[in-house]
Formats: sequence, C-alpha cells, structure tokens
Amino acid sequence: MKCPTCGCEKFYVKDADDEYELYEFTALNRKVEFDATLETHNIPEMTNDIETYCDLCAWHGKFETLK
Repeated sequence: MKCPTCGCEKFYVKDADDEYELYEFTALNRKVEFDATLETHNIPEMTNDIETYCDLCAWHGKFETLK
C-alpha cells in the first residue's frame, strides 16, 4: 500500500484518547504491521474508517482509501 499523494509506504494512526500518541505501521498487501516495539494492548483496532496519516507528506484519510 502506498500514499495516494507521494507514494510513501509508512503510515501512522493517532490514539483516540491522546492525539499526541502515534502508532506507526506499514501495510503490505493490506496486512498491517506495527512497529515491533509497541505493546500489543496499546495498538488501536484497524478498521476501514480509521483516520490514517502518511509518515512523509500531509496526506491523511480513511484507511480504506490506500491503494
């Protein structure tokens, strides 16, 4: 999966309770892989509607819009 604007393959989502807490991930063939250092109980549930942000440019949108 790549950013529709710049082609970057790294993304992040924000914690619903703390907008400064970020969870970085990559998604190969729509399989989301978070940073291995994250504790699994902190990782948010990935749904098609979750707001997703590109790690390189200003793009953000729903997870389902990634190609």
